[in-house]
Amino acid sequence: MSQQILRIGLPSGSLQEPTLELFAKAGFNINVPKRSYKPSVDDPQLEIRLLRAQEISRYVEQGYLDCGLTGHDWVVENNSDVVTLTELTFSKVSAAPTRWVLVVPENSPIRTVADLEGKVIATEAINMTRRFLEKHGVKAEVEFSWGATEVKVPDLVDAIVDVTETGASIRANKLRIVETLMESSPRVIANKTAWADPWKRQKMEKLVLLLQGAHNARDKVGLKMNVEEKKLQNLLQALPSLRNPTVSHLANGGWVAVETVIDEKVVREIIPQLKALGAEGIIEYPLNKLVY
Repeated sequence: MSQQILRIGLPSGSLQEPTLELFAKAGFNINVPKRSYKPSVDDPQLEIRLLRAQEISRYVEQGYLDCGLTGHDWVVENNSDVVTLTELTFSKVSAAPTRWVLVVPENSPIRTVADLEGKVIATEAINMTRRFLEKHGVKAEVEFSWGATEVKVPDLVDAIVDVTETGASIRANKLRIVETLMESSPRVIANKTAWADPWKRQKMEKLVLLLQGAHNARDKVGLKMNVEEKKLQNLLQALPSLRNPTVSHLANGGWVAVETVIDEKVVREIIPQLKALGAEGIIEYPLNKLVY
């Protein structure tokens, strides 16, 4: 019997590195040879293709791929009929969702969507923009932009619809956001026929569980410490915890070990406080996966 294979599409470009890092934390080591879109992976049941995020949902819907990871915005833009398995809020910059925004020059007279009547808009998200205008009863010309969209206003077009994470590029180009069309984050999506296949479905469910665990562990660390039992309650009151900390008695009487998971950003504040409350042997360690 031939080896069963799950074909998965991962995004090239700006999302490639954070996606490969997430898969590595989930336990899948992916090697991308130079100038190749067929990476190798240390799981013989996976076949990976690197593709533009804009295209992945179409290939999943058509069955060329069994599943894929791509932005929800491109699923919407392509109007792809797929199964959404999970949302993973990460990007090339932060854990915040990206936004598709309607943008004009700072000194533009355009203040609302209605002001776009008869104007020209450049964007890569043609369908999303046209549906947005139709929803507001506005007629405007929407033209496709291959990139560097910010430089096209005001000389070539009146407005643009572009994606942003922090808004820094928009401000740097002396542009102004009029309205947000949608927020988007990466999703794991599946082909409907593949999802109905018992083996492929089970494989995808295991993959999603591991990816969610790796995603949950972002920005979290584990803490271990020892403390005298008589000082335990005061320490626990000061300790922010994902769940109730694990407390276990040590061999030498009167002492306990405490273990917990906390946000990494509070560690530098909390460790001196724990030390002052009597904690000893404090150990901070990174997490790869956190499965709820």
